[in-house]
Amino acid sequence: MTDPKLNAPSDVDDDDVDAPVRPRRKGIYILPNLFTLAALFGGFYGIVMAMNGRFEQSAYGIFCAMVLDSLDGRVARMTNTQSTFGEQMDSLSDMVSFGAAPALIMYVWALQGLGKLGWIAAFVYCASAALRLARFNTNIGVVDKRFFQGVPSPAAAALVVGLVWVMDDAGYTAVHTNPQLAWVAFGFTLYAGLTMVTNVPFYSFKDVSFKRSVPFIVIVAIALGIALINIHPPSVLFGVFCIYGVSGYVVYAYRRMKGKPVSVIATSTDEPDEQGLHR
Repeated sequence: MTDPKLNAPSDVDDDDVDAPVRPRRKGIYILPNLFTLAALFGGFYGIVMAMNGRFEQSAYGIFCAMVLDSLDGRVARMTNTQSTFGEQMDSLSDMVSFGAAPALIMYVWALQGLGKLGWIAAFVYCASAALRLARFNTNIGVVDKRFFQGVPSPAAAALVVGLVWVMDDAGYTAVHTNPQLAWVAFGFTLYAGLTMVTNVPFYSFKDVSFKRSVPFIVIVAIALGIALINIHPPSVLFGVFCIYGVSGYVVYAYRRMKGKPVSVIATSTDEPDEQGLHR
């Protein structure tokens, strides 16, 4: 005997059963993205100031963007507000603040006096920043976190804009009409750009933990460092980033001489803590 319940019409529409469940929309975390937007504004501000011939203010914008860019990721991790949207927003902000902005600032300041070679150097820097950011995003799971693969784009921007800041503070104006300084700017721009896309390891400072206790002398050293910067911020900051800008090549040469691996790409993605790095 057939159960009448089996032949009874169902109250549920077949279209409703087969229809895919729409994913729930995710919101955007405000706090870390505010830092990212502020960093983006710093890069945009630097471009606008350079267009108006105010190069010192341009440097302020880029260096402020550097500080804000270093904070947004830490804020996201501290508040547990990491998101894919935030990662993509951070990369786009970096491209403007540390890729396009320094290239345009340097071009307006000095490189336009070199004609085609000037804008080619600016483009090489801008393209290198884009390539470096794309490589960073794709290799993030296989790179030794203690090192950057090539100089990071904020440090490259500090090399380029730091030169502008130091020379402008020293009273040099209309640099694009001075061939000697224009060629110096040309060299700095190419060096910073090409160093971004090398495989040379640069220390990332990511293994420095702010949650651990440190000896008292460390706090004293930080206070002295702040005092030293205040003596003459353009020269001191530019000098620090110049040292960092060549440190990777020193580490590379040292590893080569000792016969140690120099690549920052780990040999296995299954062992993120692996000590060995292949050449």
